[in-house]
Amino acid sequence: MATRQGKCTNFGNCEKADKREIIPVPQGADFSCPECGRDLTEVGATTSRNNNALFGGLILAVLLLAAFVTLRACSRSHSSGGFAGLGSSGTPILSLSGSNTIGASLGPALAEAFLKEQGATDVKTLPGANAEEKIVQGVLPGQSSPSIVKIAAHGSATAFTDMASGSTDIGMASRRIKPEEAIKLSSLGDMYAGASEHVLGLDGIAVIVNSANPVTSLRKDQLTHIFSGDASAWSDVGGSGGSIKVYARDDKSGTYDTFKTLVLGNQALVPGAQRFEDSNALSEAVAGDPDGIGFVGLPYVHSARAISVAEKGAMALQPTRLTVATEDYPLSRRLYLYTPANPQNKFTQKFVEFALSHQGQEVVGGSGFVAQNVTPQTQVIAAGAPSDYKQLTSGAERLSLDFRFRTGKSDLDNKAVVDIDRVVTFIADLKYTGDRIMLFGFADSTGSRDANNALSLNRAKVVQDQFSQRGLKPTVVRGFGPDLPVASNDTDEGREKNRRVEIWLRK
Repeated sequence: MATRQGKCTNFGNCEKADKREIIPVPQGADFSCPECGRDLTEVGATTSRNNNALFGGLILAVLLLAAFVTLRACSRSHSSGGFAGLGSSGTPILSLSGSNTIGASLGPALAEAFLKEQGATDVKTLPGANAEEKIVQGVLPGQSSPSIVKIAAHGSATAFTDMASGSTDIGMASRRIKPEEAIKLSSLGDMYAGASEHVLGLDGIAVIVNSANPVTSLRKDQLTHIFSGDASAWSDVGGSGGSIKVYARDDKSGTYDTFKTLVLGNQALVPGAQRFEDSNALSEAVAGDPDGIGFVGLPYVHSARAISVAEKGAMALQPTRLTVATEDYPLSRRLYLYTPANPQNKFTQKFVEFALSHQGQEVVGGSGFVAQNVTPQTQVIAAGAPSDYKQLTSGAERLSLDFRFRTGKSDLDNKAVVDIDRVVTFIADLKYTGDRIMLFGFADSTGSRDANNALSLNRAKVVQDQFSQRGLKPTVVRGFGPDLPVASNDTDEGREKNRRVEIWLRK
């Protein structure tokens, strides 16, 4: 019986993709991954009696081997391994691998800015051996030939396999490292510690509909039903009109990767969805279809309308730079860089420090993601907020970040540790004093009300102590227990989001 062979490229979300498994598919069957449902990339076809195909395959293998040997002979060796870009003959100084969400455009943009910050001239990005690989090169001071930064964006899971093999200096991930991956990298240090785990920025997805659509908000589980095909009519989700028409980005899109992780999970996208390579085109299509629904990055809403999204038991929130930056919006997530605790390559730490700096974060924001630079914003207070919370925040501005804590501990997480200094710098630049700072702690709903009130106040005091050590003494420090949840308390992830400290400034 004739078969086709394929590989899944849904790296980071599918075990068969991460294992580079070759999947046989009988002729006539859907050419898709049996685990995640994504279309396969064909790697060859075989039949039980097709000797010509076998002979042709052997010839192709010989040709590919010859080409590989030629490329290897032409490339220069370097301790971090890697590949040569088309037209590049420089010396590799740094390599990044992993997430396509980061590596597609943000990675090269950061690498260019980093080389320029190091004083390099003639900085440019060149294509690599395939669409997921790029070379960024520039001539550093005192050098006559280019130095290059290699970027391979084959999926978050490859960040950790490449770190384990020693073939990359920095791992890019659009999800947090898994415990089993951290164990395999234990020789490089504790991957959950601040020396190895670095939050690069935040990502948020806007769910959009036609401006005439009466639906203004949906729960996250309703979005799962819509985009998987379980809900096919607007009446299934409390709306009116005809059948739901789903619009989505293509499989190569980092936006789709984000949406799949946060909404679809292990479910496949509804087969009838119209796919788009360009976010602008998708937004325009939804704006012109009264029954349409889709998703885009924050800059691409245009004439469509973004709806609010809620998790169970939490208030529905609009996707804004504030709600994504504070991580309150349900379709937001962190983007990570991972490094050895004591990197041998001197450029590794320099690159991470640049990426997390104010200048580096400007690049993050300019690439369409949400930067971590601090900004004050006015926020509409929920009608159900406690009366004293309403009174204290009246006329005040909320800063564009929340402080969160390590799982199961009262210690600030790695992002919050860096954010403390960002806030101190911001306040110092404005010549504000501590008496304008207000800290409000929150807890999840597990346990008694009294216990949660105490926990939330304790978290606020942990942040207060950090500010005091830096010369700022907040005068208002309160705990509001389980009030104002931003996520569902039914999940570990939701409870962790609800354990937070907000920071406000009185005018």
